[in-house]
Amino acid sequence: MNHIVALSGGKDSTAMALRLAEVEPRSYIYVCTPTGDELPDVIKHWSILEELFNSPIVKVSTGQTLSSLIENKKCIPNWRMRFCTKELKIIPYQSWIMNHLPAISYVGLRADEQGRSGIEWDNELKLTTRYPLRDWGWGLNEVQEYLNRRKITIPTRTDCARCFYQTLYEWYSLWNNHPKVYAHAEAQEVKYSHTFRSPQRDTRPAALQGLREQFETGYTPKQRNRKGGCRICNL
Repeated sequence: MNHIVALSGGKDSTAMALRLAEVEPRSYIYVCTPTGDELPDVIKHWSILEELFNSPIVKVSTGQTLSSLIENKKCIPNWRMRFCTKELKIIPYQSWIMNHLPAISYVGLRADEQGRSGIEWDNELKLTTRYPLRDWGWGLNEVQEYLNRRKITIPTRTDCARCFYQTLYEWYSLWNNHPKVYAHAEAQEVKYSHTFRSPQRDTRPAALQGLREQFETGYTPKQRNRKGGCRICNL
């Protein structure tokens, strides 16, 4: 029986993986699905976790990155065409886990987010999904308290650097801290005549070029919490 931990590197999956090793010690396989669009803090965080687990994190991928996927499809993903999640996360993870049955898959969904569910598997498969955070009754407070106790700092972003779910502040942070990545995303919008941001989302320019021009004049958005994302453990 393989014990597989779906690990995005976010607060929930990180807390689950670390606590699981404490209360149910066994040999786990830690799996993540990189998109090739992670920021350096995420890569560093994965390395830190590998040291804490004393085990490598298996990077599951088809060889595509977010940028190569956009190039191949000649369009930018959005909330109506969320092909990035399916092709970079769901399909690779499903294909990989099919070759590692029988298995138990551990998914980091909290007790206070009952409306969210994991990947649905065929009942005939020798595959069981467990939600340890829910089993423990852990909500956001318990997750944060545990990470504080373990002195674990989660990167500000664990999703793609360029994601249509991002808030204005996250785009501002990308422009401010990773200008080359922002410039590349801006060039992709020009090339494919489409934007990562929806024009209906807020009153600011949808295009990254227009948004950058506002940032350059001194506009700094307020930092807000964002819901959603495409972490494999929260699908």
